[in-house]
Amino acid sequence: MAGRLVHRITREDIGGRVSIRIHLPEGGFTDIVGVLESWDEGVLAVRRRDGREARVTESSIVASRVVPDVPPRRGGAPPRPL
Repeated sequence: MAGRLVHRITREDIGGRVSIRIHLPEGGFTDIVGVLESWDEGVLAVRRRDGREARVTESSIVASRVVPDVPPRRGGAPPRPL
């Protein structure tokens, strides 16, 4: 059973964390996850976790959705010496 690809984000989602699947010009697909910073004239700007900005043309999007924020890292106790 195959899943459906659905484009669910809108301009209302600016400022939220999104996952976008795009069709690459050379063929194939890739996913971009980050904060949707802007959506102007058919181009979306997504800020990735490492700080880089990805610019995505609206026409290349095959699927998208809002995703939850990254959970904070759990601060565990340091490992004990042997």
